[in-house]
Amino acid sequence: MSGPRSKFLGLAVAFALSGCSYANNALDWASDSFTGSSSDTTTTTTSSGGTSVAIAPSRAESNPLPTINATPLPSGGFNAAPVSTGTTFVGMKVAALKAEYGQFQGNLAQHQQELQAIRQVQASNGQAYFSTIAAINARLQVGTTPGNPQLVAQWGQAQSTLDRMNSDVARLNALSNSVASDSSFGNYLLNEVRSAYSLQGGIDSDRDQLRQVENQTIAGLTTVNQLLNNLGDEIGRQSGYIANERNNLVTLALAIQNGQLYGPSLANRNFAQSPSPAPAIASAAPRPAPRPAAPRASAAPAAIGGDDRPLVVIRFDQPNVDYEQPLYTAVSRALERKPSATFTIQAVAPNAGSAADVAVNTNASRQNAENVLRSLTSMGLPADRVSLAATMSPDIQSSEVRIFVR
Repeated sequence: MSGPRSKFLGLAVAFALSGCSYANNALDWASDSFTGSSSDTTTTTTSSGGTSVAIAPSRAESNPLPTINATPLPSGGFNAAPVSTGTTFVGMKVAALKAEYGQFQGNLAQHQQELQAIRQVQASNGQAYFSTIAAINARLQVGTTPGNPQLVAQWGQAQSTLDRMNSDVARLNALSNSVASDSSFGNYLLNEVRSAYSLQGGIDSDRDQLRQVENQTIAGLTTVNQLLNNLGDEIGRQSGYIANERNNLVTLALAIQNGQLYGPSLANRNFAQSPSPAPAIASAAPRPAPRPAAPRASAAPAAIGGDDRPLVVIRFDQPNVDYEQPLYTAVSRALERKPSATFTIQAVAPNAGSAADVAVNTNASRQNAENVLRSLTSMGLPADRVSLAATMSPDIQSSEVRIFVR
């Protein structure tokens, strides 16, 4: 029995010794890896006398330089300008200024669209007004009845259209005020941008962004100033035109009432600065004026001056004397030759008959002179350029109204 047991013990001792040798080899390899010892030899000898196989070095281990996992560069390389991320104090200020510039630009674009819309409406109203006025004048030119109801209706349409055109001018005024507010806001924004240059805590890209906002704001302010100038010119032009047309409508109403074509209002003439109105013609012992051999209402061909020759003599020797057309023509020509002219309307009553007849004639002549004055003001002649006077003459048989130029 001792023989087999002794063999078994021998095998166990051999296995134990071989296991110790493997453990030593593993520890030796690990020690070499962490200590960075040289592994040039293919085999190493352990303290127990065993051998182990060395692992060949990798490419990274063979590289004398360190290996770094680097991220790829941006497409622009190192020359690309840095973009402000808004993380710096100045960057956050730039972001706020950009938002304000966006609001400024949006307001400007909106107001430009509003101007285009107003201009389209103005063009439509202007065409309608011109068409109506042209139709009225064409009808008056060929001749029509006094107070034609069709022309009266067309005159009302023209007046309504002119009121709408006046509303368009009011819209232009409101738009001009809004654009002026944009100008104030743009100047405030420009000052804020320029003040931001002196702030600390920014990078180069922040300054680039500030310069971009500054240039854009300056360009926007240039557009705002041009828009303000255009609005000012357009408001002045439209307001003057509407004022002239209102005067023309008054004269046109008189023309429709009489069924005659006159022309533009006398108020639309460029009157020169006139001296103070001449004193009324004295009623005592007047110089008798020569009676022109002309129709009842006609323009005297005499030159305009300071003499006492009348420009127009209107004889009211019958009812419903048609004097407006010759009166308009004579006064219009007088103003063309002398823009600073003033006019005196003289009522002349016949000095004949009883005291009652003289009183009746005097009242009738004064009433006729007032009617002539109303006709002239309806034609557009300013009231401060007209004065009234009265006198009597034994050389006339019926009431007369004489217009003198001073």
